[in-house]
Amino acid sequence: MTGGPLSDVTVIAIEQFGAGPFGSMQLADLGAQVIKIEDPSVGGDVSRYVPPYREGTDSLYFESFNRNKRSLVLDLRHPEGRAVLEDLVLSADAVYSNLRGDQPEKLRIRHRDLEHVNPRIVCVSLSGFGATGPRAREGGYDFTVQGLAGWMSITGGPEEPPTRSGLSLVDFCGGYVAALATLAGVWQARRTGRGCDADLSLLETALAQLTYIGVWSASRDWSPRRMPNSAHQTVVPFQAFPSADGWIMIACAKQQLWERLCAGIGRPELVEDERFVDFAARDRNRDVLLPMLEEVLSGKTTAEWVEILSPYGVPCGPVNDVAAALVDPQVAARDGIAEYEHPSLGLVRGPASPFRLDGATPPVERGPRLGEHTDEVLAELCGYGEDRLRELRESGVLGRPAGAGEPVEA
Repeated sequence: MTGGPLSDVTVIAIEQFGAGPFGSMQLADLGAQVIKIEDPSVGGDVSRYVPPYREGTDSLYFESFNRNKRSLVLDLRHPEGRAVLEDLVLSADAVYSNLRGDQPEKLRIRHRDLEHVNPRIVCVSLSGFGATGPRAREGGYDFTVQGLAGWMSITGGPEEPPTRSGLSLVDFCGGYVAALATLAGVWQARRTGRGCDADLSLLETALAQLTYIGVWSASRDWSPRRMPNSAHQTVVPFQAFPSADGWIMIACAKQQLWERLCAGIGRPELVEDERFVDFAARDRNRDVLLPMLEEVLSGKTTAEWVEILSPYGVPCGPVNDVAAALVDPQVAARDGIAEYEHPSLGLVRGPASPFRLDGATPPVERGPRLGEHTDEVLAELCGYGEDRLRELRESGVLGRPAGAGEPVEA
């Protein structure tokens, strides 16, 4: 990846699976040079082997989190691995990892461990629970953290069991937090000449996403409810409604939007009804109001209601499946799908970067093959010549010595 607003930022990423790679991919999409260190003894990032669409050490799952990066195989546990890492750190801005909370100390990738090499290095750690506390040594995954952070207690219908989000949103939010912390740390280091540590956790990220629900609960001992039809906790109407052929989402988060909805569905008298006159009244009387709206909205198809309500400025839309979402006209109009050819996976298509700088989506390059850029990166960043590279290959620090067989798959 060349060009972009972060083209002068270099990140050494010791990462695998979802949360960490998703965050560093945001930096790569914006032009940062992200050097992905992969352990050759286990076949690199485990996400290379996630089914169903896999060819050797490449998979569509891996592509989802690793576009625009470079891959370097390096065994950090090898005696010579540390020297190579420090040579990389010398010209880098950040060392970025998503390991267990106790691992940065063990691997010596904290600022205090690396400042003698580069005092401006920013050391970012995204773990399940952070580097301190009783769970620091535990691995954390999106699913378990959604439970711990209270998300599952408020997701799904009232009679359903605790339900996680259909997407790994804790992982993805954690990735965004890690990317933002990396940029903040680098910005500070360039001003002050000194780097820092960023100790981030999925649990704290998930708690932060509770936002108003967390504030209400912590400040007033308020208990959120599981709402039917994906309804908002207090704003009415703000939920999915059944139409004649499916579902439509309607969100009236302002009084004027409620008034426009009433006009659009042909029920202007509801605006003057004291039971529904403002937010608080509609919340108190939701059991009366919602059946009225459902009766009206069930009389036409979703597409008909979207066509009717859109001129009124009422936020609404169909409840798409994933396939329909990917071909939505708005997505097409803004180049929301990126595509490229991959040497083993063929045509790869998927959601483009959400960043729009100067009105365009960032360019996309495929994810790296395992170790594809090892020699190239070590030559560029560390100044290694052929003799040094040969020594490292023969020692096994860059994988098994010649003739020793293929790396073990994760």
